[in-house]
Amino acid sequence: MLRQAISKSSRAVFSNTKTIAQRPSLRPQFSPIPSTSLRSGLFPSIRWYSDQPESAAKKEGEGPTSQVEAKDGEATSTPSDAEAELKKKLEAKEKEVVDWKDKYLRSVADFRNLQDRTQREMKAARDFAIQRFAKDLVDSVDNLDRALTVGKEKIQTAAEEKNEDLLNFYEGVKMTETNMLQTLSKHGLERFDPEGEKFNPNEHEATFMTPIPDKEDNTVFHVQQKGFKLNGRVLRAAKVGVVKSQ
Repeated sequence: MLRQAISKSSRAVFSNTKTIAQRPSLRPQFSPIPSTSLRSGLFPSIRWYSDQPESAAKKEGEGPTSQVEAKDGEATSTPSDAEAELKKKLEAKEKEVVDWKDKYLRSVADFRNLQDRTQREMKAARDFAIQRFAKDLVDSVDNLDRALTVGKEKIQTAAEEKNEDLLNFYEGVKMTETNMLQTLSKHGLERFDPEGEKFNPNEHEATFMTPIPDKEDNTVFHVQQKGFKLNGRVLRAAKVGVVKSQ
């Protein structure tokens, strides 16, 4: 009994599903209208005709070309302006380079001149450091020279007597003068005797002038005081007498 009831119910369910599948699908009540027919119905096609077709065509043809030419002109004008600015900047930089080079050369020349001047001043300071001391020492050398001159005259007058003490004194003074002059020459101080030379106003001081027939004009014939030089520079001029023509 139970089996018969289950088989009946399954048959009823299967028959219901077949009837549902065989029913036709429902269509919508309203079918879509094509877009072309709607546009043609609402907006009828209208054509407009121009009285000047050629001029319009020309304008349409000239429009793009004129715009392109304008753009080309602007493009060419902008690079030229940029080049002009770059040229100006380049010229300014070149001027600055020239100015700085001139300043550099001048500074180098000034520095070299300063070096040379400093070296000369240092050399002069070394060479003439004893100038004051040498001027004071020159008087002592003059006194020795005068002593030798007087001693020589005494020896000549007393040549027959042959005074040994006077000769020894003269030799001793002469040796002292020689040693002193050698020591002074090591430090650049030298004595000069201009007798018989041409008068030189840079080295000689003329105390008197007299005509002498046997002597050449403007010649030193007498030396009152000998001169001295310190490293080539005149420390004291020699006092001399000069020959003057009649």
